[in-house]
Amino acid sequence: MRDSHYNFEDVTPDVVEFAELCKKNSNIDPELYTKYDVKRGLRDINGKGVLAGLTEISEIVSSKTVDGKSVPCEGELYYRGYNINDLVDGFVGKRRFGFEEITYLLLFGELPSEVQFEKFKALLADYRKLPTTFVRDIIMKSPSNDIMNSLARGVLTLYSYDEAPNDLSLPNVLRQSLELIALFPLIAVYSYHAKNYYIDGGSFFIHQPVAEYSTAENILHMLRPDSSFTELEAIILDLALVLHAEHGGGNNSSFTTHVVTSSGTDTYSAIAAALSSLKGPKHGGANIKVSMMFEDMKQSISDWADEDEVKAYLVKLLHKEAFDRSGLIYGMGHAVYSISDPRANLLRKAVKSLSAEKHREKEFELYSMIERLAPIVIAEERKIYKGVSANVDFYSGFAYTMLDLPPELYTPLFAIARISGWSAHRMEELVNTNKIIRPAYKSVLDHKNYVPFELR
Repeated sequence: MRDSHYNFEDVTPDVVEFAELCKKNSNIDPELYTKYDVKRGLRDINGKGVLAGLTEISEIVSSKTVDGKSVPCEGELYYRGYNINDLVDGFVGKRRFGFEEITYLLLFGELPSEVQFEKFKALLADYRKLPTTFVRDIIMKSPSNDIMNSLARGVLTLYSYDEAPNDLSLPNVLRQSLELIALFPLIAVYSYHAKNYYIDGGSFFIHQPVAEYSTAENILHMLRPDSSFTELEAIILDLALVLHAEHGGGNNSSFTTHVVTSSGTDTYSAIAAALSSLKGPKHGGANIKVSMMFEDMKQSISDWADEDEVKAYLVKLLHKEAFDRSGLIYGMGHAVYSISDPRANLLRKAVKSLSAEKHREKEFELYSMIERLAPIVIAEERKIYKGVSANVDFYSGFAYTMLDLPPELYTPLFAIARISGWSAHRMEELVNTNKIIRPAYKSVLDHKNYVPFELR
């Protein structure tokens, strides 16, 4: 264990008392939100997001207009106008890695030619170099239990190494973005190794990235002691990165990027804010919960093939009688999609292949059964305004467990992928607007007369 400069005490009674005062004077009557037609969470009563901006980076389709009415449809996802299914077929069918190509598409709005793509990959490879002593002074000297914290701290520290950190010209912001896209895997994986050594008492080793490797290959190479991995393992991780790279401007972290960028701040601060958003369990940590839920399920169910026993466990989840007693079936449902999440559909096929390589077909069958039964159970137990289907987190957690990735890296892997989308949204905000984002909040507290100090 590392030494601490701080003596962390339990929360004192005085702090508890002041916290209660804060709670008492922060409570807002829920009926006032209805009275003033406030869209809480920037979503209407049906869960549809309030239109807050325009984007050309990606599009999410979950409903279509039929006979003048909006009806749910199979989910569709488009990156820069291209259907995600076509994009994935384009590189998976050729046994190519896709994340770098998708990053190029998200940033520049068009698919690269072979010459452009080689230039782009060479640029990313050249940027995969942390500043001298960065690993020693920043990563090793202050390891954290939470790798998202380490990642955010690393990003903010890179500001100090930049000779033009506040330059908002597009070439400079693009240069900063490309460096961050290239460096995220290094900071995350090295931070994990530091945590594993200094906090968990494990081994510590550092592998330099390989210029010829893709992002997915480099992650596995840097993470594993022997740097070995199969082609299928790298392909599955690459696909997961592609499917997490972007998901519209309205998701919490991308919207955060727009909001913070609109203030005119630097790239490092904007991306650190996005990381802080993604760290929240309501946004980026769902795949960890899925994995933990399934571990509990496998211990609780005697026969994984018994539908009645599995269904009974799902009912217990909803009744807050199993796992973390939250009342949730993790990995089921999405803020936008209802009938299906196209990312889950794509990942399911890949995970099935990996489960065969890892001899974990029985687990895959259990996941498939849950995907089929959960919507039925939820519909029976809850009043829901739209359909429920498996989301991308449902299968990504299983993929990561089969890849033997540590849970501490699940959300950082999301960030390693989403930095491509965040960078595209930051540049879109800089190019198209020069107005700070400032929605309205209505005060619902009566005015008060000041009371002199001695009379309180």
